[in-house]
Amino acid sequence: MPHKGSCLCGETTVEVASTHEAQIVCHCTDCKQTSGSAFSTNILAPKDGVKITGPVKKFDIKAKSGNTVTRVFCGTCGSAISHLSAVFGDKQAIQTGNLPDFAKVPIDTELFVKDRWTGLVAIADAAQVQTMP
Repeated sequence: MPHKGSCLCGETTVEVASTHEAQIVCHCTDCKQTSGSAFSTNILAPKDGVKITGPVKKFDIKAKSGNTVTRVFCGTCGSAISHLSAVFGDKQAIQTGNLPDFAKVPIDTELFVKDRWTGLVAIADAAQVQTMP
Protein backbone atom coordinates (compact mmCIF):
# COMPACT_ATOMS: atom_id res chain seq x y z
CA MET A 1 0.00 0.00 0.00
CA PRO A 2 1.39 3.43 -0.85
CA HIS A 3 1.91 5.88 1.99
CA LYS A 4 0.84 9.53 2.08
CA GLY A 5 1.34 12.29 4.61
CA SER A 6 2.34 15.88 5.19
CA CYS A 7 4.39 18.18 7.37
CA LEU A 8 2.99 19.97 10.43
CA CYS A 9 1.61 22.94 8.48
CA GLY A 10 0.34 20.76 5.60
CA GLU A 11 2.12 22.71 2.86
CA THR A 12 4.64 19.97 2.08
CA THR A 13 3.26 16.55 1.19
CA VAL A 14 5.00 13.21 0.89
CA GLU A 15 3.90 10.22 -1.17
CA VAL A 16 5.79 6.93 -1.11
CA ALA A 17 4.74 4.41 -3.77
CA SER A 18 6.53 1.43 -2.21
CA THR A 19 5.06 -0.80 0.46
CA HIS A 20 6.81 -1.06 3.81
CA GLU A 21 6.02 -3.68 6.43
CA ALA A 22 8.61 -2.34 8.91
CA GLN A 23 10.43 0.83 9.84
CA ILE A 24 13.75 1.86 11.38
CA VAL A 25 14.52 3.84 14.52
CA CYS A 26 17.76 5.83 14.41
CA HIS A 27 19.50 7.11 17.54
CA CYS A 28 22.36 8.96 15.78
CA THR A 29 23.10 12.51 16.85
CA ASP A 30 22.03 14.02 13.52
CA CYS A 31 18.64 12.26 13.61
CA LYS A 32 18.09 13.36 17.20
CA GLN A 33 18.84 16.97 16.32
CA THR A 34 16.75 16.87 13.15
CA SER A 35 13.75 15.37 14.94
CA GLY A 36 14.19 17.40 18.12
CA SER A 37 13.72 14.18 20.04
CA ALA A 38 15.56 11.08 21.30
CA PHE A 39 15.45 9.36 17.88
CA SER A 40 13.85 9.43 14.45
CA THR A 41 11.66 6.87 12.70
CA ASN A 42 12.35 6.18 9.04
CA ILE A 43 11.99 3.94 6.02
CA LEU A 44 14.35 3.58 3.09
CA ALA A 45 12.27 4.03 -0.05
CA PRO A 46 13.32 3.89 -3.73
CA LYS A 47 13.93 7.47 -4.88
CA ASP A 48 11.89 6.96 -8.04
CA GLY A 49 8.85 6.11 -5.91
CA VAL A 50 8.98 9.19 -3.68
CA LYS A 51 7.11 12.39 -4.46
CA ILE A 52 7.65 15.43 -2.24
CA THR A 53 5.68 18.54 -3.15
CA GLY A 54 5.48 21.97 -1.57
CA PRO A 55 8.05 24.36 -0.16
CA VAL A 56 11.19 22.49 0.87
CA LYS A 57 14.64 23.52 1.95
CA LYS A 58 17.76 21.38 1.98
CA PHE A 59 20.72 21.32 4.31
CA ASP A 60 23.94 19.39 3.65
CA ILE A 61 26.01 18.11 6.55
CA LYS A 62 29.05 15.86 6.71
CA ALA A 63 28.33 12.74 8.78
CA LYS A 64 31.01 11.22 11.01
CA SER A 65 31.48 8.61 8.26
CA GLY A 66 32.61 11.39 5.92
CA ASN A 67 29.52 11.04 3.72
CA THR A 68 27.41 14.09 2.94
CA VAL A 69 23.84 13.79 4.17
CA THR A 70 21.25 16.08 2.59
CA ARG A 71 18.40 16.85 4.99
CA VAL A 72 15.08 17.86 3.40
CA PHE A 73 12.54 19.76 5.46
CA CYS A 74 9.43 21.88 4.99
CA GLY A 75 10.42 25.43 4.09
CA THR A 76 7.49 26.83 6.07
CA CYS A 77 7.17 24.87 9.34
CA GLY A 78 10.56 23.09 9.40
CA SER A 79 9.23 19.52 9.72
CA ALA A 80 11.87 16.95 8.79
CA ILE A 81 10.76 15.17 5.62
CA SER A 82 13.65 13.13 4.24
CA HIS A 83 17.38 12.65 4.05
CA LEU A 84 19.66 11.39 1.32
CA SER A 85 23.16 9.95 1.37
CA ALA A 86 25.37 8.05 -1.07
CA VAL A 87 25.34 5.17 1.41
CA PHE A 88 21.60 4.67 0.65
CA GLY A 89 22.26 4.04 -3.07
CA ASP A 90 19.04 4.44 -5.07
CA LYS A 91 16.97 4.92 -1.90
CA GLN A 92 16.25 7.80 0.42
CA ALA A 93 15.23 7.91 4.05
CA ILE A 94 11.73 9.20 4.69
CA GLN A 95 10.74 10.31 8.20
CA THR A 96 7.67 8.26 9.04
CA GLY A 97 6.32 10.65 11.68
CA ASN A 98 4.71 12.55 8.77
CA LEU A 99 2.92 9.43 7.48
CA PRO A 100 -0.01 8.58 9.79
CA ASP A 101 -0.34 4.91 8.79
CA PHE A 102 3.14 4.18 10.19
CA ALA A 103 1.74 4.37 13.71
CA LYS A 104 0.74 0.73 13.16
CA VAL A 105 3.85 -0.43 11.25
CA PRO A 106 6.33 -2.35 13.42
CA ILE A 107 9.93 -1.33 13.97
CA ASP A 108 12.37 -4.04 12.93
CA THR A 109 15.73 -2.27 13.34
CA GLU A 110 17.32 0.22 15.70
CA LEU A 111 20.44 1.99 14.40
CA PHE A 112 23.16 3.70 16.43
CA VAL A 113 22.04 2.00 19.63
CA LYS A 114 25.43 2.99 21.09
CA ASP A 115 23.95 6.50 21.26
CA ARG A 116 20.51 5.53 22.59
CA TRP A 117 19.45 7.70 25.52
CA THR A 118 19.71 6.17 28.96
CA GLY A 119 16.27 5.08 30.12
CA LEU A 120 15.08 4.05 26.65
CA VAL A 121 14.90 0.29 26.39
CA ALA A 122 15.58 -1.74 23.28
CA ILE A 123 12.52 -2.37 21.12
CA ALA A 124 11.49 -6.00 21.51
CA ASP A 125 12.32 -8.17 18.48
CA ALA A 126 14.10 -5.32 16.66
CA ALA A 127 17.66 -5.81 15.43
CA GLN A 128 20.07 -3.81 17.57
CA VAL A 129 22.79 -2.24 15.39
CA GLN A 130 25.62 -0.30 17.07
CA THR A 131 26.20 2.14 14.17
CA MET A 132 25.29 2.08 10.46
CA PRO A 133 25.42 -1.36 8.81
